[in-house]
Amino acid sequence: MAHFAVVAPAFYSHFNTLSVLALELVARGHRVTFMHRPDAAAYVRDARIGFHAIGAASHPEGSLGDSLQRAANPGSPLGLRRVILDMADSTAMLCRELPAALRELKVDYLIADQMEAAGGLVAEGLNMPFISVACAIPVNREAGIPLPVMPFLYQDSERAYKMVEGSTLVYDWMMKAHQRVIEEQARAFGLAPRGKLHECLSPLAQISQTVPGFDFPRRALPPQFHHVGPLNAHDAAHTHAGLPPLDPKRRFVFASLGTLQGQRYGLFRRIAHACRQLDAQLLIAHCGGLNERQARALERIGSTRVCAFAPQLAVLERADAVISHAGSNTVMEAIAAGTPILALPIAFDQPGAAARIEYAGIGLRASARVSTTGRIRDQLRRLLNEPQFAQRMAPLSQEIREAGGVVRAADIVEGVLNLQSPVQAVANHG
Repeated sequence: MAHFAVVAPAFYSHFNTLSVLALELVARGHRVTFMHRPDAAAYVRDARIGFHAIGAASHPEGSLGDSLQRAANPGSPLGLRRVILDMADSTAMLCRELPAALRELKVDYLIADQMEAAGGLVAEGLNMPFISVACAIPVNREAGIPLPVMPFLYQDSERAYKMVEGSTLVYDWMMKAHQRVIEEQARAFGLAPRGKLHECLSPLAQISQTVPGFDFPRRALPPQFHHVGPLNAHDAAHTHAGLPPLDPKRRFVFASLGTLQGQRYGLFRRIAHACRQLDAQLLIAHCGGLNERQARALERIGSTRVCAFAPQLAVLERADAVISHAGSNTVMEAIAAGTPILALPIAFDQPGAAARIEYAGIGLRASARVSTTGRIRDQLRRLLNEPQFAQRMAPLSQEIREAGGVVRAADIVEGVLNLQSPVQAVANHG
C-alpha cells in the first residue's frame, strides 16, 4: 500500500475532482491524504480520504472565506492583485509547511494540482515522485496557444502568434508576486531556476481532464502528458431522482455558475427571463450562493426551478442546453452528455474554456457582465434550434467515452510509479 498526499488550491471544485481520483486509489488499496489550511478540511467529504491541516499560524481557521470572496469578485485591478497575492501566500505557506508534514505522515508520493506550484516544488525538493493533474485547462505552454486565462480563439497566423506572445508577457507581469515566491522556493529547495506554474510539472506523468478535440491544436505536449477526460465521467449510476418534473414537449435548460460564482442573482435573473421568453423550462443550481428570498423571486419569473445543488450529470443528460460560467468540470460533463453550452465566463481559466467551446463549435459564448436578457435569449435560441452544435458534440463525447476517465488516471499513476495495488495483486493470484 502506498501513501499519497494531494496538494491543490483550496477551492471546492479542485478538491472535488481530485477526490474522485483519491477514492479510486483508495479502492485499489492505497492511502490518500489531502493537505492544506485548516478550512479546506470541509472540502474532504468522504471518510475514506484523509485530511491533514497545515499552516494554521498564517492561514488560521475562518480565514478562507475572505480569500474565496476576493477570488469570486476581484473587481478592480487592485482586487485582482489581492487575489494574486493570496495565491502567492498560499504557495509560500505550503512550501514552508509541507516538508515536515509529509515526513511526519510517511507519505510516499504526491499528487499535485497543476494550479498549485507548491506541490511540484516540494516533491522535487524532497526527491519525492509526483504526478501532476490538470483539473482545469492545462497550463502547459506552447507557441501560438493562448493561455487558459485568455479569451482568444486559436489562429495559425503571424498576427495571432504575436497576440499570444504579447498577452503572455502581460500575464507574466501581472503574476510577478507569485513568480517571486516560486523563484524563492526553488532556490530554497536547491532546484533549477523557475518562476511559473508550467515549470513545476511532473516529469513522470501529467494527467488532464480534457480530451484533444476540446483543446486548441497542440503540437508540443510532453510524452508524459495524458488526456483522460473528466475524472467523474465513469459514474454511470447517477440518479435522476433529484430532477424536477419536466414537460417532455418543452425545451429544458440547466444553469449553473459553479461554487464560487453562484451568488450572481442579477445574472440568474437575466437567464430566467431569457428562458421565459423562449418558453423553456429552467433549472438553476446556485451552489449555496443565493438566499431563500432570491431563489423564490427567480421561481416567480416563469417555468424556473431553483435549488442549491442538482445531480449535475443526470441533469445534463436531460437538458437541451446548459448555461455555465465555463468551469472545467461543468464543461467536460456537458460534453460527455452531448449538451450544447452557452458559456458566460467570469474568471480564472473560464475565458479560455469559453474560447475553446466556440472554437470546437459545441456552443456559444457571451459576456456574463454586460449581456442583456435579449442577448442571452438569442444565443440560447440558436443552441436550442440549430442542430449542428449537438452534432459537433458527438465526436468529443466519443473521445470522452474512450479516454478512460478516473480508472485510466489511476492506472497511469500506478504504472509510472511501478505500483501494483493490493487489490490487483490479489486478483492476479486468485
